[in-house]
Amino acid sequence: MICDSASLADGGKGVRFEIPTDSGLQPAFVVRHGGTVYGYLNRCAHIGIELDWQAGEFFDDSGLYLICATHGATYLPDSGTCIAGPCRGAQLAQVEVCEMEGGVYLK
Repeated sequence: MICDSASLADGGKGVRFEIPTDSGLQPAFVVRHGGTVYGYLNRCAHIGIELDWQAGEFFDDSGLYLICATHGATYLPDSGTCIAGPCRGAQLAQVEVCEMEGGVYLK
């Protein structure tokens, strides 16, 4: 389990975790937007740095968009598509997650 469902509020703080891959552990995160949980690798599409400015802080002030703390690239939380900034049109790498029985899990 990544976290309890109750840990994720719409537009609120996300939860960081790591995914094992062939090349080692990769940082990832989950957030809730529009009632749905979304997961992505914690890597900006522009230069590959982590997005959050403080652990779990992925949304902008409005709680509507994911934002890279380093250079302001702005992403849609439901698709990971960059809509503003230096990597416009690029996408965050999606992580398959599911929500069931009060928890959020890796698929």
